[in-house]
Amino acid sequence: MKSISIIAIILSLLLLKAGDVTSQSLTAAQIVDKANQKFRGATSRGEVTMSIVRPAWKRDITMKTWAKGDTYSLILITAPARDKGTSFLKRNKEVWNWQPTIERVIKLPPSMMSQSWMGSDFTNDDLVRENSIVDDFNASLLSEGKINERASYQIELIPKEEAAVVWGKIILWIDKQDFIEMKGEFYDEDGELINIMTSSEIMKMGGRKIATKVEMIPADKPGNKTIIEYKDIVFDEPISDDFFSVQNMKRIK
Repeated sequence: MKSISIIAIILSLLLLKAGDVTSQSLTAAQIVDKANQKFRGATSRGEVTMSIVRPAWKRDITMKTWAKGDTYSLILITAPARDKGTSFLKRNKEVWNWQPTIERVIKLPPSMMSQSWMGSDFTNDDLVRENSIVDDFNASLLSEGKINERASYQIELIPKEEAAVVWGKIILWIDKQDFIEMKGEFYDEDGELINIMTSSEIMKMGGRKIATKVEMIPADKPGNKTIIEYKDIVFDEPISDDFFSVQNMKRIK
């Protein structure tokens, strides 16, 4: 069952200040929470490219993203032409989709949350997953080691009994120094590996060090993957709650 919310992967999509707490004294849940907060801030505004790669073709989608805390987020598709103007709104764990070609707003039911988002290897659930991962999963520290030459925590996430989530288990590798999700493995309820997420091209953007490239790779589909690349991101600019409304998702440019 399955963030980075894609808003948590696209906006996802992902820095709580440590204060006086050292990384050695953090619990597994606190480590995951800090990683989730990496892209969040009080607000964020960004420009993102998503590339859907298949053995015989490739499709690029560009979008603008806005988010406020862990409650609100909005995605606007800006290209290609056939999808331009399509938008997605998240308020808490509810998601709406505006389709300008048919002038219709659709509220996504729970049954659609596991379906592909825009034909990619991310799901609709990825729009909300990152914001609820600490509440919906029990986290435990498996080990510590290096991944891509960066000292990292390996953390296992098991869904709580009452949680309505898509994945049966998630394993994350989180960088110790900058709390960047370096890798993620997503398993179904039967323990089968479904998707592998990797992060790269770490650099400073919007005043924070982040992974500007994220790849989601299906474990059983050779040659398939979805790549998200952050082109620009700005944190902590004021955004009104009213910006994240069903009415505004129809007219946002």
